[in-house]
Amino acid sequence: MKIIKIKEGGITSPAGFSAGAVYAGIKSRKSYKPDVAVLLSDRPAACAALFTTNRFCAAPVMLGREIAARGYLRGIVINSGNANAGTGEPGMAAARAVKAHAEAVFGLEPDSLLVSSTGVIGEQLPVEKIKKAVEEIAPLMSREMGSQAAWAIMTTDRKRKEGAWELALSGGTVRVGVMAKGSGMIHPNMATTLCFIATDALMEPAPMKAMLKKACDESFHALTVDGDTSTNDSLIMFANGASGVAVQSPEDMEAMEKMLESILAEIAKKIAADGEGAQKTLTVAVKGLADKQEARRVARSICCSNSVKAAFGHGGLSRALVLSAAGAAMADSSVEFDTVECELTNDDEDVFVRLDFHAGSGEAKAYGCDLTGEYVRINGDYRT
Repeated sequence: MKIIKIKEGGITSPAGFSAGAVYAGIKSRKSYKPDVAVLLSDRPAACAALFTTNRFCAAPVMLGREIAARGYLRGIVINSGNANAGTGEPGMAAARAVKAHAEAVFGLEPDSLLVSSTGVIGEQLPVEKIKKAVEEIAPLMSREMGSQAAWAIMTTDRKRKEGAWELALSGGTVRVGVMAKGSGMIHPNMATTLCFIATDALMEPAPMKAMLKKACDESFHALTVDGDTSTNDSLIMFANGASGVAVQSPEDMEAMEKMLESILAEIAKKIAADGEGAQKTLTVAVKGLADKQEARRVARSICCSNSVKAAFGHGGLSRALVLSAAGAAMADSSVEFDTVECELTNDDEDVFVRLDFHAGSGEAKAYGCDLTGEYVRINGDYRT
């Protein structure tokens, strides 16, 4: 398997996808950063989606679960600045109204589009602003607008999280493009972020969802910024087959799966690096435990520890502090901590923790960031 990163690539690098984005003034702050985006496939695309496990989920998540189950869709409308969460039945009506209006504007049949929102919780969605924005976006749709769409979905993010890759399969070459946002309210178990994936490979919804789940386990489910799971987290993938290359053979399926794991791990690390107020990233690699599940719990426990997060940000991380955080996830374990190998390395803005318990073959990684005073300031000032 050979993955080639496309220079300056993004969500619309795969064939058959276009995007557009405009400023709608959803938060009325006159920043003029685009805050409404549309991603479209020029043909029906297989769709697979994973959503937040937070029971207090947003209207677009509830609607998304319903629409994504159809299996084949044409795209998505995304807004930042307002999460449409905690908005009750009016929020569901608003999500449906945006979806229906966008479908009409683009001449699509009902239930062809998803909607996604991110931003302030508890305020009603400004439907008319978003409808008008969709109308303005329609004549702007192009492959060149992909990066504008990646900008539009950002909230407290400092950097766009986008990219594209090529993969040679037995029947030819396919492309995968990604755009994501996320810097706060990020924690494992598909409370992650908003992430959208487009590929011109020909795939079926069911095996694509299985791949997405596995890739998510090795990336977003290993990511934590602050221990909070969001109301809106969504990971959505579209495969439109525009390349004419089908992902069918076991070898091609395995290659595509590994590509997704690699891509989402890279995006997860970018999100950790862009954590609210973050200055350093943390990668924890644990091995030598009974199974992967135990190793994953331990790695996450270390990344989630506020003591660890505060310490490594200021150069005070110690073996004892790491083992204390590990032990919190191992109450029923018989492992002797005196035999644990613990290696701490610091490479400027990246800190690495490697633990070997010598008690089994289970291993896992987790990704996180430091805890700074800036995180408190951002979240204290942000309207929720």
